[in-house]
Amino acid sequence: MLEELVKLREDALAAIAGAADRNLLDEVRQSLLGRKGLITELLKSVGKRPAEQRRSFGQETNKIKKEVAEAIDQKEAELLSTASLFSRPVDLTVPGIMPQAGGLHPITQMSYDLNDAFRSLGFEIYREHEISSELYAFDYLNFPPDHPARETMDTYWLAGSENETGASRLALRPHLTGASVRYLQQHGAPARFVYPGRVYRNETTDANHERAFYQYEALIVEKDFSFASGQLFVRTILSKVFGHDVPVRMRAGFFPFVEPGFEIDMQCQVCLGQGCRTCKHVGWIEVMPGGVPHPNVLKAAGLDPD
Repeated sequence: MLEELVKLREDALAAIAGAADRNLLDEVRQSLLGRKGLITELLKSVGKRPAEQRRSFGQETNKIKKEVAEAIDQKEAELLSTASLFSRPVDLTVPGIMPQAGGLHPITQMSYDLNDAFRSLGFEIYREHEISSELYAFDYLNFPPDHPARETMDTYWLAGSENETGASRLALRPHLTGASVRYLQQHGAPARFVYPGRVYRNETTDANHERAFYQYEALIVEKDFSFASGQLFVRTILSKVFGHDVPVRMRAGFFPFVEPGFEIDMQCQVCLGQGCRTCKHVGWIEVMPGGVPHPNVLKAAGLDPD
């Protein structure tokens, strides 16, 4: 009796192991565990066995049935796994899926685009420290002594500089224009350079204001460079950055460090001048102040304004 069951077990496990696909495995399953399968028929015959054999025969047959069922499930899982790998032909020439890469921050990208545009027109990219002094941030730029921008409500003065003046009174730079004086002191004229960087203001943060933000300074110190040339120059830069001509307009403006001064607006690129929330429904966006360096600024830089 036991020899019969041992051989059945061995043959069943061998048949399961040899099943090359799910169809063959299903045939093995039916031949062993189906309604007329070998193991099913053996369990049906338990009652026909001698009384002293029924218990042991039934237990051993059920044990084999369980082992065979588990072996079939395991084999089926293996076949499914193999099928998922090789169900379709593999083309090793197809490029792989690259991991998602990061991108540049819009401010960084705009700075790079502006740098490229200005370089193409012969400009140098200038860098300076983020800590400035009262001398370069205000005195050299023709700010009067009582100008409100000098107050702590506008400028971040460094601790320990409260009672100092001039070059000894240090601050986080409130703008980039002071570096123009330093550049001209170091390099003289003629000069063409741009100066991108972060500046700091004691502002209340809202949709239009921030304590730290980015500016982009550009300066040309050359003879016979007219306002008309300046407007054409601005249009050229904007067309290089945006990839098409951008209408601009110039209007008068006052800044202590230029004379005369102006402000430049560009056509809103969201609505193309039709009016929208971005441009506050006027069709134009202020993009930059400008002007001719004030004679006092040129003198501070060691240049003759005449």
